[in-house]
Amino acid sequence: MSDLLHLPANTTPDAICNAIDEYGGVVVDELLDAETLTSLEAELRPYLEACASGANTFAGFRTKHIGALIARSPTSRRLAAHPLVTSASSQYLAPYCDHHQLHFSQAVAIGQGEGAQMLHRDRGVWGPTLTRAVETQFSTIWALTDFKHENGATQIVPGSHRWEKDRRPTDDEIVSAEMRAGSALLYNDTILHGGGENTTPHECVGVLLHYTLNWLRQEENQYLSCPPEIAKELKAELRALKGYTLGGPVLGFYATPGAPGEGVELAPPERLFENATANATEPDTI
Repeated sequence: MSDLLHLPANTTPDAICNAIDEYGGVVVDELLDAETLTSLEAELRPYLEACASGANTFAGFRTKHIGALIARSPTSRRLAAHPLVTSASSQYLAPYCDHHQLHFSQAVAIGQGEGAQMLHRDRGVWGPTLTRAVETQFSTIWALTDFKHENGATQIVPGSHRWEKDRRPTDDEIVSAEMRAGSALLYNDTILHGGGENTTPHECVGVLLHYTLNWLRQEENQYLSCPPEIAKELKAELRALKGYTLGGPVLGFYATPGAPGEGVELAPPERLFENATANATEPDTI
């Protein structure tokens, strides 16, 4: 299998999950409108301009990465809570958890002259001991610019999520996830993929928002990237995605330090926000 399936924006979570089961990844075309893309550019560009390029071959020497998108970019909050994507993620990960959570948020700009990133599987962040019988991630790459083979579009190997882990792809098994700005590449934790080579003068810019099981450690520490004083501005549903909720019966409770009889003991994270505004003023879904 060497083709990458594209689905329309009016697709369903079932269709997305079925495509990822079959191919490991799928593109959903043109989920974002021009106004949303303009807002993302305005919010993220100052951080990208101020950011240094990567310092190793994996991060790229001509590629910029910024995180903490939920704290920095109100429009990124809308992407993270996109109803089609979160429904598909929740459905895809449901056999392995009772709730999914935001694992990782990053904007990436691949610059001119960047080489291709090594192909890898995202589940490697937890090391080799977590069995493949457990799907750990539902990952998204949102295209802020057109993704083309020439400017560094993500390379992906459809079907490689079913391979033995040491099998390497031939050149004709690797495809570029070409897509228009506003589209999104959705994929699982086991498919081989990596950033492409950019031979053009133009950046390839994407927003990466990955989801994982609520009992796994998140790659981006969401409680430092978006601490309570910022999280209180979010809607409760988005706070829960960030991890400000219990995982299972007791995972993630907290207690407050202080003198005897002060503070709270064994409280769920929602307790922190009892006096917060019930709803954020800006929309956080699209």
